[in-house]
Amino acid sequence: MNIVGENVRTIREQNGWTQEQLTAKCNLLEWNISRGTLAKIESKVRRVTDIEVKLLAEALETNIGSLFLSAEN
Repeated sequence: MNIVGENVRTIREQNGWTQEQLTAKCNLLEWNISRGTLAKIESKVRRVTDIEVKLLAEALETNIGSLFLSAEN
């Protein structure tokens, strides 16, 4: 399980991007991720390493902290 998945999905959707578009952005950052893997991250099924959090934030054009914000904040 991970704690950033919901925020990854929320930010991706706020940007108007599909999962395919976000995975393409990640691939440009030299992270070979599939749409299926991203779906598992967003549904909190797959764990996310620290470097993956960094790459997700970069691909989402946001800061790392925003991936950890809870819905209550």
